[in-house]
Amino acid sequence: MNQNCEEVPSLLLVDDDTTFCMVLKAALEKRGFCVSVANSVEQAVPLAETNPPEFAVVDLKMGGAPGLVLVKRLHELDQNTRIVVLTGYASIATAVEAIKLGATQYLAKPANADEIVAAFDHVPDGNAPIKTQPAQIENLEWEHIQRVLREHGDNISATARALNMHRRTLQRKLSKPPLRND
Repeated sequence: MNQNCEEVPSLLLVDDDTTFCMVLKAALEKRGFCVSVANSVEQAVPLAETNPPEFAVVDLKMGGAPGLVLVKRLHELDQNTRIVVLTGYASIATAVEAIKLGATQYLAKPANADEIVAAFDHVPDGNAPIKTQPAQIENLEWEHIQRVLREHGDNISATARALNMHRRTLQRKLSKPPLRND
């Protein structure tokens, strides 16, 4: 979407799933945000230091530094930045840590754009229960396969052996990413 970024709120989207980023970026732009994307904490920090975003969506677990490092840095740069942390591994301990470091809200994946936008208006409360949405099995499987694939340097054969799966089955699964709501 082509929009003047000076007239709309800036949002930094950080997730190592490039397909998810592409889909979520488009959905958030439709909702009035000027979205910058990074696929790691290491890519995101220079973007944030150059132009601190008004909003941020940060994946908890990525290759390299964890998302909590970025949450802390974003909060140091601008305490008014509204930060939503996304994770496929919801736990009370990491939710509490994210909120302590400056996150506005903590959402379990899969979260759609409307849920994320609503989470920006959330007022952090350390005593509020963490709402976890049950992850769809297809999304969990896809995320696990992607993690193992990265661990094996994107080598399909080595990943298939590690997953105890036939190589062709793995290739078929990789060709059909799960549908995500936006």
